[in-house]
Amino acid sequence: MKAYYHLPGLFEFYRLYEVFLPLFRSRREYFYDWCEIGSVYGAPAGCLWGGGRVGSGEERPEDVAALMREYGISARLTFSNSLLREEHLSDTRCNALCALFEHSGTAENGVIISSDLLLNYLRKHYPGFYFVSSTTKVLREFPQLREELEREEFRYVVPDFRLNKAFDRLDTLPEELKRKTEFLCNECCWFDCPDRKACYENVSLKNLGEDREDHVCVSPWAERGYRFSDAMMNPGFIGTEDILKTYLPKGFSHFKIEGRGLGSAVVLEFLLSYMTKPAYQLRVREEIYLDSSLDLF
Repeated sequence: MKAYYHLPGLFEFYRLYEVFLPLFRSRREYFYDWCEIGSVYGAPAGCLWGGGRVGSGEERPEDVAALMREYGISARLTFSNSLLREEHLSDTRCNALCALFEHSGTAENGVIISSDLLLNYLRKHYPGFYFVSSTTKVLREFPQLREELEREEFRYVVPDFRLNKAFDRLDTLPEELKRKTEFLCNECCWFDCPDRKACYENVSLKNLGEDREDHVCVSPWAERGYRFSDAMMNPGFIGTEDILKTYLPKGFSHFKIEGRGLGSAVVLEFLLSYMTKPAYQLRVREEIYLDSSLDLF
């Protein structure tokens, strides 16, 4: 059984993947043979349907689609805005992105989604996509997760990270639902945060063009920002040992790496930690850092 990683920054970190993907293909011995890239997800800057994070990618969508097509990797559009209204469905730019990515290459492309309004629209107008239920729904209770997994519209469902270790309930899932479960591995958010849904809704409003103040994070460690070392201490953290020794044997094989709002250097550390054999991590880091076309910071 292989682990499939869903990587951040389809648009945001295009330049990083432009260097990393050729290395991943040509030097496959550097990387664990038990893992593959399941998809790369993201949304460009100024994307009305965007959610989770305010998009920052400025790359040409045609170039992004071409890169994913060249390497046969599924591209996922992160359209997880939870506050869309009927009038937003006609947005020209988002529809153009769907038209471009719906049938681009041999790999089937997907959409990460939160709004049922948008889901119904996309199923009707762009049936070539598969759909992923977004973690922005904050499905914190197991019955909610089970109900979502049973929806035939979704190929994958990303639970709230606080259910990552709920094996007393996760183990009760039938195999077909385990195959649909996609765990968010490296969340740094406060495990006891009561405002996670409100935080995502704040981002949704910003993507709709509303002038809003940033959501005030209630975490006791909010001023530290994202640190991978802090994420590793989170009760919901899933590392490579967890994947190999616990999740894969239990029948779970899909893992989402967050990081769209971070820098390329941090995302590279995720690629090293989750995908690269320790003996080759320095080589991969050097190959990436020494590429003069890439600004990692």
